[in-house]
Amino acid sequence: MIDAVQDTSASRTSPAPAELRELLELPGVLSLAADLPAAELFPMSAVAQASARLLGEPGPPDFGAPFQPLKTHIVELMALRGVRCRPEQIVLTTGVEGALDLLGRLLADPGSPVLLEEILPEKIRAAIPPEAEILTVSTDPGTGIDVDQVEALLAGGVRPAFLYVMPEGHNPLGVSLSLEKRLRLLELARAYEVPILEDDTFGFLTYDGHPEPPLRALDASWVVYLGSFSMLLAPALRAGWIVLPDDPPARLSLLPDAAELDVPSFSHRTIAAFLEAGYLPEHLETLRAAYRRRRDTLLRYLEEHFPRGTRWSHPSSGLYVWVELPGTITSTELLRDAVTLENVAFAPGPVFAARGGSHADQALRLSFGSNPPHRIEDGVLRLARVLQAKLAPRD
Repeated sequence: MIDAVQDTSASRTSPAPAELRELLELPGVLSLAADLPAAELFPMSAVAQASARLLGEPGPPDFGAPFQPLKTHIVELMALRGVRCRPEQIVLTTGVEGALDLLGRLLADPGSPVLLEEILPEKIRAAIPPEAEILTVSTDPGTGIDVDQVEALLAGGVRPAFLYVMPEGHNPLGVSLSLEKRLRLLELARAYEVPILEDDTFGFLTYDGHPEPPLRALDASWVVYLGSFSMLLAPALRAGWIVLPDDPPARLSLLPDAAELDVPSFSHRTIAAFLEAGYLPEHLETLRAAYRRRRDTLLRYLEEHFPRGTRWSHPSSGLYVWVELPGTITSTELLRDAVTLENVAFAPGPVFAARGGSHADQALRLSFGSNPPHRIEDGVLRLARVLQAKLAPRD
């Protein structure tokens, strides 16, 4: 398990130096680091047709306000995840990060603690309003958030404004929470009256049977659900949504007015037209089949070519595999050699570690989202050669 320090304020900045960022952005490098879906799988033809229909409608377009019919489509979409809700509980947003910023400002008073996992993307920590105090709990690469630490903090008197979790397809760990952990988190939320912000970005991208129900399907009172079209359609649409709890507290009742003052209304109308045309079911099957193949390719090549002693996650959803290196190799050291010697890159563990700690120094994230299988094969082979060379005995 990754070691953690409880009740400690977390750094909001990535510990990765500028040199590492430059390595990740060098031209010509085969990148397994990209935090992006596959551009070639975007349904651009269908989206273009939906947009063209909107632009061809008679009369001046009204793109200044949130498009209410999209909320009805989202209610139907949520039913596929087992979540029952009403259109008035849907708040349209510009994405998960924008939703986090708004929710943080509404729920957290200046200096109030918020509770996050110790291993998360920098963009999530950065989305928390600066006036809040970030507390972290450790994360097990195999099972996810340490619920025992959450319980210990709450039992010790800490009262966070909210707990942020990604139960399905965790970025970067690739882990999905067990039903037992989901139920325990909900028990704690109810007992200590702590709202849970559930990021379900990857809830529709599952590859092995039936996923566990989202937290919002199990509790309609203490879970604020965050959804996004970025990984389903295209990140450039910058469109997401929030599902409010039943009988939300007074602060959350202000959310619709705060969130929907400046939203990408044209994107919302385009998405509504896409959903109205019935494109989504077939598109989801295409995405799942393509990403399942890419995931399986990555896992197979890791098994066949990475040295003994290396460990990695086996994600059932999302786009990421978390790799723990053998010996004393650090991922930042490996990244320098990988780019220099083999023109291949990955996301080193420290860029996901809060507080600038060393708990992810020997770990890295590989993404199978933005590369087709043959590129994934090539990338893993290149990376395996560098890793084997670093482990080879020296005279």
